[in-house]
Amino acid sequence: MVQKIKKMLHIDIHSFSYKKGGIPKDDSGNGGGFTFDCRGILNPGRVEEYKIQTGNDIGVQEYLETKTDMPKFLELIKSLVSINIDNYLGRGFENLQINFGCTGGQHRSVYSAIKIAHFIEEKYGDQVEISLHHDEQHQLNINDN
Repeated sequence: MVQKIKKMLHIDIHSFSYKKGGIPKDDSGNGGGFTFDCRGILNPGRVEEYKIQTGNDIGVQEYLETKTDMPKFLELIKSLVSINIDNYLGRGFENLQINFGCTGGQHRSVYSAIKIAHFIEEKYGDQVEISLHHDEQHQLNINDN
């Protein structure tokens, strides 16, 4: 009997700045994945008290959740990426990249990347391996290699 080894799907999630580094390169050889533009969501960076904070800070998160369309934006993204993740798992794909960009890579994209990473982790558990990269906020990359 031949044992089939199931490969895990590795998902790279990036927050980035359109102005600074641009869309992250996909090093997996697949040529990319999803790239979502968060610039259509109100920018908490234009509010004085949030300028030096990031999307990882509670104040910024509350602002995005209560004063913007971010919750609706993320619900749509959850539906869209789930279709691909389900499909990729069923077909044995090994890599998927999901990118979130905003002007400075500090508030909206960081928040979105964190929330989608948590969603995927909760929904797919040990079927996936997630790497979360904040390309402009290096201090947030605590588990980044």
